[in-house]
Amino acid sequence: MSYDFLKTPVTYLKGVGPKRAELLQKELSIFTFGQLLEYYPYRYMDRSKIHKIRGITSDMTFVQLVGKISDLQTVGTKRKQRLTAVFKDDTGTIELVWFKGIKWIKEKVFPGQQYLIFGRPSLFKNTYNIAHPDLEHLSSEEQLKNRGGFQPYYSTTEKLKNRGLNSKGMEKIIRTLTSSAIDNVPENIPKGILDEYKLMSRNDALQQIHFPESHTSLEKARQRLKFEELFFIQLRILGLKKKQNSLPGQVFKNIDEYFNSFYKRHLPFELTSAQKLVIREIRKDTASGKQMNRLLQGDVGSGKTLVALMCMLIAIDNGFQVSLMAPTEILANQHFKTLSKFLKGLNINIELLTGSTKKSDRTRIHNRLQSGDIHILTGTHALIEESVRFKNLGFVVIDEQHRFGVAQRARLWKKHRVPPHVLVMTATPIPRTLAMTVYGDLDISVIDQLPPGRKPVKTFHFTDSNRLKVFAFMKDQIKQGRQVYVVYPLIKESKKMELKDLMDGYESVAREFPLPDYSISIVHGQMGTEQKDYEMQRFVRGETQILVSTTVIEVGVDVPNASVMIIENAERFGLSQLHQLRGRVGRGADQAYCILMSKNLLTQDARKRISTMVYTNDGFKIAEEDMKLRGPGDIEGTQQSGILNLKISDIVRDEKIMKAARKTAEEVLNNDPLLEKEKNICITWYLKYTGNKVVDWSRIS
Repeated sequence: MSYDFLKTPVTYLKGVGPKRAELLQKELSIFTFGQLLEYYPYRYMDRSKIHKIRGITSDMTFVQLVGKISDLQTVGTKRKQRLTAVFKDDTGTIELVWFKGIKWIKEKVFPGQQYLIFGRPSLFKNTYNIAHPDLEHLSSEEQLKNRGGFQPYYSTTEKLKNRGLNSKGMEKIIRTLTSSAIDNVPENIPKGILDEYKLMSRNDALQQIHFPESHTSLEKARQRLKFEELFFIQLRILGLKKKQNSLPGQVFKNIDEYFNSFYKRHLPFELTSAQKLVIREIRKDTASGKQMNRLLQGDVGSGKTLVALMCMLIAIDNGFQVSLMAPTEILANQHFKTLSKFLKGLNINIELLTGSTKKSDRTRIHNRLQSGDIHILTGTHALIEESVRFKNLGFVVIDEQHRFGVAQRARLWKKHRVPPHVLVMTATPIPRTLAMTVYGDLDISVIDQLPPGRKPVKTFHFTDSNRLKVFAFMKDQIKQGRQVYVVYPLIKESKKMELKDLMDGYESVAREFPLPDYSISIVHGQMGTEQKDYEMQRFVRGETQILVSTTVIEVGVDVPNASVMIIENAERFGLSQLHQLRGRVGRGADQAYCILMSKNLLTQDARKRISTMVYTNDGFKIAEEDMKLRGPGDIEGTQQSGILNLKISDIVRDEKIMKAARKTAEEVLNNDPLLEKEKNICITWYLKYTGNKVVDWSRIS
């Protein structure tokens, strides 16, 4: 089985050449015939029907006509110049008009000859015209009969268009390629699987996806190529998982003094049944003798950190050290403070190591770590530096895992001869289909309950006309001893987006809540760290009742007394960001409120986002809706994961195909783990051909 044809550089394709090839590489990352074949059209126009001029109606988006051109003339001068022509068939006439490329059209169009034209009809002064129609000279009736039914449209760039590679130009070179590719595209899916799912061959699918003969053949080509794309993603993920599952792991035999003492005397509140289930799952993994790789999903405030801590205590009970790695210093500091508070009186040594740790403290931490004196080390990327050496690392917790890749995780593994168990956590709820794709190599645990005493946040939507009511509500809450966040999307005024400026907002809040009755903090990203921390701490200590802020408070602030979150210009935020911001309130036992402020006129998407926030607090429902509205690549973290560069499939709409592809990949690997059987040789060859190009596995954790 040879992939030589598909590996051929595009330079050698007729109509491309060195200069166009260089642009295709730079603009679209297309280097080879194979990559050009996988550059699929983004839409198609049905060109099978020929209309008559008399039959044109206002509800027609596009029409295709056959007839002759006459009366070609230039009208107007300079910038207002246009070219007009009369187009005639046996039922009537219609005007054609061009505002650009007039000289070129005059040279190429010959009155009295027959043309096929295609374009959008517009009604002007009760008569139809077509601006800038596609034109094709018809030299014979046979030419009309042999035309394909569907016109493909390809995305392109300005630089490519300037080199003649607009959509039409791309179509031309791809048509040249497909005509020579017919017998040169190897199959990459075993015949048994093709038969089971009634999939067309790879060769036919690539022909039909570019130049479909009918709606049916186009749909069959799409089904085949979607299955293929998702099948190879799942094959790689499950292969990675099998490899990980074969790694030996530390055995945590005992639950001893530290865990029991904490559980009996230091537990801040009773565990939910979801938290208990996750601890049991992790306990089972860490006692199995295999290395654990588990993802812990839980909404903001669901108690993930407490679960992680209790599992850390099991590791410490078994004589192992623990590390907790966070993506930012703010988050690493928060974890250090939270864990220190939980562990008070337990005689456990915990330290913090970040990029800003002083050299003298760093040296002390390194020495204590190697001697085994430190039980838990929290920190940022500083933890994976070569100089950081543990005596006996057995358990690693990685927070907001999408910021870290396999390469970083591997460096933590190397800090002990037997790789430590790995628990990765995320507060971004991930829909099941997305989790199967992005985190398919990890076992997944979910905390889907709030701790006892926590009440769901009540969410309301108000427009600017209700602002006085909102101010009155804020005053009432402050009178009851509560605190309020007011969050703005931008710092500087943006006329283009018509957003409220943070400083204007601060001034209007300050006018309504004047000193000495009220005190206000202000925090934004352009402030210095010390100034920001000072203002934040005033709010944390209760010295100010209102914190006016940008989204810098999204992560890293825990103020149980803050019970009201007001989000200005809520229509400008994504669903996941709105949900994260709402999670900053409701940390205490009091009823919390989230008020979404917006202008009166909203787009359909903005209205859908806001109504979703009002009717549900369920992070998973919100994430599903977010994925439908924005697409999986926009959800926090998934863009960086390197896996969602999907060419044709859509993991929201193609969930059924995804499940079938995963089931098939599991069956293939269970029956032939090394893909050595004759029937699976086509898979092996394709994996060799693609290497790591299909998915950037170095970035998946």
